[in-house]
Amino acid sequence: MAPKEIFPNSTVKQVVFQIRFPNLFYLEDKIGDFQLKIMREFPESSISHRKIFAWADIGPGVKPAEVESQIEKEPLGQKVWQFKSPNKYQLNIQSGSLDISSNYHKTYDLDGGNKFRDIIKLVMDNFLQTISLPTINRIGLRYVDECPIPSKDTKVFKSWYNSVFPLGRFNLSDALEMDFKTCVKRGNHYVRYIESVQKSPKGEDILILDFDGFTHGIEPKQYLTVTDKLHKTIDTEWRKTIKSPVIDYMRIPKEQ
Repeated sequence: MAPKEIFPNSTVKQVVFQIRFPNLFYLEDKIGDFQLKIMREFPESSISHRKIFAWADIGPGVKPAEVESQIEKEPLGQKVWQFKSPNKYQLNIQSGSLDISSNYHKTYDLDGGNKFRDIIKLVMDNFLQTISLPTINRIGLRYVDECPIPSKDTKVFKSWYNSVFPLGRFNLSDALEMDFKTCVKRGNHYVRYIESVQKSPKGEDILILDFDGFTHGIEPKQYLTVTDKLHKTIDTEWRKTIKSPVIDYMRIPKEQ
């Protein structure tokens, strides 16, 4: 079982929090008040139009260029209010959704690091104080990890990961690509799990681990309790997937 610690070379590359709610047509009148409350944390702001929401489930085999091509065919979409931090995280708000995405945070709630939970709480507490939100249709928390593959030798790979790939039938060293996806129920919520062998921009083999936890029909005041449970579920699945060599890898500071 992986220890609870903040790793100097964490495999987490992106974490996303999202809520969806009924379209609020008066939201635009309240955005200015909300902006003032979060301006210290998110000093950069802009307005754009989003044609397709970025949370789309495109799957591991779909290339970004193909998605962009489809987006260009869509009519002009909803107005998006964007707020950016000097660090690598961003807040987007539409009439029916709010999402925070970060390439900066390496811990959800552990002391000794910048906690993604604190940013969620800052944004959501101020949002709920400003906007009379009747219900939350959906809460999602998603982690995307880029993990090393030291060798495509099946035995070595299995010593690093408790993979769900059918390696007894398909040897990893022979595979040009390998993907797995499932969505399962965990208590009162769900987890979508993806494993995908891909090439990094440097041409190295990497394992993408994509954990997307979500639940439906939440009282707004319960948002943090629900998000904590989603994090705990994802953390459990992550710990089931990695083995000690991955822990050792994450403990070694990455060379700049």
